[in-house]
Amino acid sequence: MFTGIIEEVGRVLNISKGLNSAQINIEAKKVIEDVKLGDSIAVNGICLTVTSFKQNNFTVDVMPETMRRSSLNSLKKGSLVNLERALALGERLGGHIVSGHIDCTGKIVSIKNEDIATWVTVEVPDDTLKYIVLKGSVTIDGISLTVAELKEKSFSVSLIPHTKGETTLYEKSVGEEVNIECDLIGKYVERLIFMKEKQESKESKITEDMLRKAGFM
Repeated sequence: MFTGIIEEVGRVLNISKGLNSAQINIEAKKVIEDVKLGDSIAVNGICLTVTSFKQNNFTVDVMPETMRRSSLNSLKKGSLVNLERALALGERLGGHIVSGHIDCTGKIVSIKNEDIATWVTVEVPDDTLKYIVLKGSVTIDGISLTVAELKEKSFSVSLIPHTKGETTLYEKSVGEEVNIECDLIGKYVERLIFMKEKQESKESKITEDMLRKAGFM
C-alpha cells in the first residue's frame, strides 16, 4: 500500500524491453536509503518489486499485464518518474490509500493556470470514470489528488505549486498519457452490490401463496 505522496523524482538510467515485458533501472536517492530486495516501490503509481539495487539506483521487472495497462511503454532512457516507498505502519497518511494497481491510462486534454494553481484535465474511459467522485481522491502517475471538477468524459484536478514542482507533472503536456488509479472504496462497494444481487437472483421467487393462487395447492 502507498499514500500517493511522492518522495522523490527519479530518472530512468536504462530500460530493456522484451516482447511484452521490461526491465527498468532507475536512479534514486531517498527511496533506496533503506531498500531491501523484494521491497515494493511505486513508479509513476505502479507497484513494482525491487530485484536489485546499488548505492544510487535500483532495478525492477515489469510483467506484460503491467505494460499493457500502464504508460510504462512510453518510458525511455532519461525519463523522469515519480517514486514512493510502501506505506509503513504508524506513519501519517498524508494522501489516501493507494494500491499501486493501475485502473487505466488517461490522456491529458487541458492544462491551464489560475493564479498559483494549475488545472489539469484528464480524459478517461467510461468504465473508469464511474469510480471518480467530485471532491474524492484519485491518483495520477502515483500522485494523490482531489477531484476538483467532473464532466461526462473527463475530470480535473487543481495543483498547488508544491505538487507541480515536486513531481513529474510539471513536465507533462497536452496529449500525454498518465496512469490512473481510482479510490478503492467505490470498487469494493460495486462488487459487494453485484454479489448481493447475484445471490438474490438465485433464490427462488416461488412461494406457497403463489402456488395456491395458481391452483397447484
